[in-house]
Amino acid sequence: MIQIALLKVGQKEAHISGILFDKDGTLLDIEALWTPWGDYVLDALEAQLAGMGKSFTGQREQVLGTRYDAQGKVAGYDAEGPFAIATVSESTAVLAWQLYAAGMPWNDAVTCIREISARASDSISKDHAIPLDGLIPFLDRCKAQGLLLGVVTADSTSNAALHLEWLNILDYFDVIIGYDRVTSSKPDPESVHAACIALGLSPEQLAVIGDSNGDMQMGRSAGTQLNIGIVPSGNTSYLKHADIVITHYDQILLKGGQENG
Repeated sequence: MIQIALLKVGQKEAHISGILFDKDGTLLDIEALWTPWGDYVLDALEAQLAGMGKSFTGQREQVLGTRYDAQGKVAGYDAEGPFAIATVSESTAVLAWQLYAAGMPWNDAVTCIREISARASDSISKDHAIPLDGLIPFLDRCKAQGLLLGVVTADSTSNAALHLEWLNILDYFDVIIGYDRVTSSKPDPESVHAACIALGLSPEQLAVIGDSNGDMQMGRSAGTQLNIGIVPSGNTSYLKHADIVITHYDQILLKGGQENG
């Protein structure tokens, strides 16, 4: 039997049977997980360019949309930039273009970036996986109400599963849709449709929770019932397509509903 629960956020409410979550920045702290990767990739790319007698086209922070501290290390990101929302293939293309612009053949540039990215991934470990405050109690509340849960992410499906395992929350989710399981990733609605097929639900039975406007656009295009932006701190004005924005999972109320057979 499909369960229906009342989800309420502020003045917004919806009767839903499932929730689709973004991963980075929504389930886990994006800076804690991906800063080591970003530092490694950009340092390695800068060294490769220097060896060619070149430098970044534009400023370093414009390559992926990263921000830096006084020591030159990644200390933030543009919520509308590649670091925050690009798929693996999109990030590869963005980085490879720097090498191509410096004179390297495109196929060699792509291969070089893939090798750098693979090495950079070794700098990420379970210690870097930190859940957002209030996440796990909220997941417990969702499961207590019988809601079906899914993850739709611009990361690969295998990476997403690994990161959820690091957080000890993999078993909460009934489906994971990475960029590699669809033809068009966010903000295209295909990820929602793929999740719906796996869950046996329609978009109207779902809410979406994410930290990027691409998540909100994806949900709206698919016809999900409620699209919730989550930003623990900072500017939220970029979430133009969110139905409502929260700063903590405690702001979402769930009440038991009924079975729909």
